[in-house]
Amino acid sequence: MNMIDVFTNAFLEGYASKTLTVRSVVVCMIVTALISMYVFFVYRLVNRKSFYNRNFNAALPAIAIVTAAIILTIQASIVVSLGMVGALSIVRFRTAIKEPLDLLFLFWSISIGIICGAGFAMIAVIASLFVTGLILLIERLPIAKAPRILLVNATDPDTEADILSVVEKYCSLYKVRARNLSAGHIDMALEVRTKEESTLVKELMKVNNVTSASLVAHDGEVTFS
Repeated sequence: MNMIDVFTNAFLEGYASKTLTVRSVVVCMIVTALISMYVFFVYRLVNRKSFYNRNFNAALPAIAIVTAAIILTIQASIVVSLGMVGALSIVRFRTAIKEPLDLLFLFWSISIGIICGAGFAMIAVIASLFVTGLILLIERLPIAKAPRILLVNATDPDTEADILSVVEKYCSLYKVRARNLSAGHIDMALEVRTKEESTLVKELMKVNNVTSASLVAHDGEVTFS
C-alpha cells in the first residue's frame, strides 16, 4: 500500500484506533496540517481588505495540530485523559479577541484538531468547505452602509444653526450625538448618512467661524463622553 492509498483510507475510513502507532500519529498530523493550512489561506483571503494579523494566522495551523495531539493522547489512555483535562482546566488566556471573525477562525482551527484527532478527517474537510462557502456568501450580501461621524469645530456657538442647515441639505439622515460648548467655541459630533461626503465637508468649511470639519467612518462602536 503506497502513501496515496494510506491517505485515501484515512479520509474515507478514519484512522483512529485504541492502540496508537507511529503511522496513525503521522497520518493524523499530516492530515491536520493540510486542512489547517487551508484555514490559513482562507483567513488570508478574507482579510485581504482589512488589517491582517500575521501572527494570529500563523498560530491557527499550530493550534489545530496541538489540539489533534491532545485528542490522540486522550483516546490512548483514560488515565492520561483525566490528568490532561485537569491540567487544561487551570489554563487561563488573557489575550482578548476583539474581532468576531477572528474568534470564528480560532474555533474553526480547534474544531479541525478535535475532528482530525478523533479520526474523522472527511468531516473536517466537508465542514471547512461549508464554512468557507458561508463566509464568502455573507461577504457578497448587500449590507447597508454604516453612518459616518461628522466632527465640526467653530469659534462661535451661534454657528450651530448654520452648521445644521448645511448638514440637513446634504444628509438624508442626521442626529446630533455630542455638543460641547466652551467660551467662544463649540464642538459638535453628528451621526450622518450622506452620499455627498466631499461636498458636505467643503460646504461646512465655507460657513463663517467654522475652523474644521471631519467625516469619520466607524464600525458602530463609538462612545461619546
